[in-house]
Amino acid sequence: MGQQLGLGVLLVFVGGILNGSFAAPMKRLSAWRWENTWLIWSITGLVVFPWLFGFATVPHLIGVLGQASVGALGKVAFFGFAWGIGAVLFGQGIARVGMALGFSIILGISGTFGSLLPMAILHPEQLPTRHGVMLILGTVVMAVGLVLLAIAGQRRERERAPGPVGTERSGFLLGLIICILSGLFSSLLNFSFVFGGEISDLSLRAGASPLMAGNGIWALGVSCGFLPNVAYCLYLLNKNHTWGVFGEGGRVPAYTLGATFMGLLWFSGVMVYGTGAYALGTLGGIVGWPVYMSVDIITGVVWGFLAREWKGASRAALGYCLAGIVVLFVAIGIISVGSAS
Repeated sequence: MGQQLGLGVLLVFVGGILNGSFAAPMKRLSAWRWENTWLIWSITGLVVFPWLFGFATVPHLIGVLGQASVGALGKVAFFGFAWGIGAVLFGQGIARVGMALGFSIILGISGTFGSLLPMAILHPEQLPTRHGVMLILGTVVMAVGLVLLAIAGQRRERERAPGPVGTERSGFLLGLIICILSGLFSSLLNFSFVFGGEISDLSLRAGASPLMAGNGIWALGVSCGFLPNVAYCLYLLNKNHTWGVFGEGGRVPAYTLGATFMGLLWFSGVMVYGTGAYALGTLGGIVGWPVYMSVDIITGVVWGFLAREWKGASRAALGYCLAGIVVLFVAIGIISVGSAS
């Protein structure tokens, strides 16, 4: 049992690192606009790799999905599509309130909502137990860490572009609302996994490995999330007249490979998280999600340091950032101890 728990936590960690790294190659694709890169990422990360891994690890995948009830398929598809809307809103939210604050709000809400609500619905009897109390405590501590990271990011942005005291960002209230909605919608990817248990059971009966049984859920769920993402990319490509960017300067092969690698990193992170959550047991998808989100955030911050995004930041900003990372690790520890009880 202890070895399986250790394996589950390790896999959730690795999944968070992979997912938190997926956007790093985007900095080297600067000649493309956001919609050009995101279109290739959407095709590869949300369609090609999910179904490639799904067919490779779940025998008779189409037959498995055909045996699933309409209710199970509908939940996975609906939650996946809703997550796709959250991914689109993510970009709009951070453009209005800033990366630091927007990232913290969105992933903070996603980490909390994506774990506590499934527990309240599927396992309400667990809320007053050690499992539930430690999960609630861990998510509260995680929120504190995210606040510290948001303060660090705001200080860094203020130091880079100082302005008059009291100056407000245009559309900040709208941006705040968008970030909240993005956080709520983004958490629904975990709902696909948690509420898609019937598909996992059918995959096991078809001969899939226990750790790979969730790949059928991901294939269906993220493919539905592909729809709003690709629709928004096509809208921007037409609005900004950026279709021609794909053919400029002979960059297509290298840039397509870079965006495809982003898709591989992203879906690998999701798939590895799913295997870790399964190894954690019945509540794996509930206790694993906030840990996954925390590691995702920490990895993104580390990549920011490596990319010298924090160069010239004050000691106060760096202090808040490092304190936020430490608090997130504490939250991970609390949730992990709770899952072991």
